[in-house]
Amino acid sequence: MLDPKLLRSELNSIAQSLKIKGFELNFDDFLSLESQRKELQLKAEAVQQERNAYAKSMGKLIGQAKANGEDIEPLKAKGEALKKASTDADTALAEIQAQLDTLLQGIPNIPDTTVPEGKDEEDNVEVRRWGTINQFDFKVKDHVDLGADLKGLNFDTAAKITGSRFAQMSGDLARLHRALTQFMLNTHIEEHGYQEVYVPYIVNSDSLFGTGQLPKFEEDLFKLDDERNYYLIPTAEVPVTNIHRNEIVESLPIKYVSHTPCFRSEAGSSGRDTRGMIRQHQFEKVEMVQFVHPEQSNEAHEALTGHAEAILQALGLAYRTVILCGGDLGFSSAKTYDIEVWLPSQQTYREISSCSNFTDFQARRMKARFRNAEGKTEFLHTVNGSGLAVGRTLIAVMENYQQADGSIAIPEVLQPLMGGLTHIS
Repeated sequence: MLDPKLLRSELNSIAQSLKIKGFELNFDDFLSLESQRKELQLKAEAVQQERNAYAKSMGKLIGQAKANGEDIEPLKAKGEALKKASTDADTALAEIQAQLDTLLQGIPNIPDTTVPEGKDEEDNVEVRRWGTINQFDFKVKDHVDLGADLKGLNFDTAAKITGSRFAQMSGDLARLHRALTQFMLNTHIEEHGYQEVYVPYIVNSDSLFGTGQLPKFEEDLFKLDDERNYYLIPTAEVPVTNIHRNEIVESLPIKYVSHTPCFRSEAGSSGRDTRGMIRQHQFEKVEMVQFVHPEQSNEAHEALTGHAEAILQALGLAYRTVILCGGDLGFSSAKTYDIEVWLPSQQTYREISSCSNFTDFQARRMKARFRNAEGKTEFLHTVNGSGLAVGRTLIAVMENYQQADGSIAIPEVLQPLMGGLTHIS
């Protein structure tokens, strides 16, 4: 959520910045609600002051009235009237504040000044490439056919168990999927300085509000329980970031890494990536989350992106990194890098990680704070990214390491986690 004070003082410049995201800020609604809020706040304060002053003098007035043999009921009635007036003023203020909060909750984060303009993913800007694209001297297969030939990847069985957009893995492919997860966790913990955390896979609506999924993106979620407002997590970002909701942390930075399944309804993606494991209702990710000082979030964002890239480099997978244009930038993000791995079967790069700087947008919604050098509390910044999406990394390894005989060579860094196995055949 944006800082209301900033919005009041820099409304025009913020509105112009949000246009990069394709968002039109409703000036009239905001200004009208803000005007009413100010008026009601002044009224509530004035009535409260009058009530407090009367309460202080009431005892003396009643004593004098009794001494003079006067009726004290009018004095009590005035006190009750002032109490009711104060309550009514507070209620009216709260109602307007709730309307203003609802409006504020629907305003996206301000994009960073380095975010390029553009409408969609076609306008994203490449910032670097790494690795050499494999040149095969045989007809390449996609991961679906490779998995079927190896009897390790079965979509029909998954559809029987559940439905479409699910996968069932077995044998060495399932083991490779697990090895990738372990390799990512080990690398981020041992080389990049993250602390591993295990978190619930079910969260409440407050957690989803804190990271920006609710209320705007409810259709993308799997809701479990209306009474308790339980949802399956769409990403580990949600439970991990909410670890410090409503807290004042003692020191920064804090760096967490977590492996979880992720569940997404894929609303609005009908007809897209229906073949294979690219876009599924259930998949796994290793997620990195950092809580940082506001002055360090840009540096942390660059470093975290490098941590995700390091996994692909260790696996020898060619990739490119792009900065998302305004039209493709997420609701809560101020700046996002997408890392896209090369898939031979599609002859293109496909997203395997998104790394975002949310500035204080999530922290403000969660009330996650720290004490600055003066001892005052202020909102921290959050940065996160996939390090990596495990299923998509498996696809990339399968396709880029496929051999002419249909086997899959195992990247050297994964072989110790595969019991010394060098090929899946």
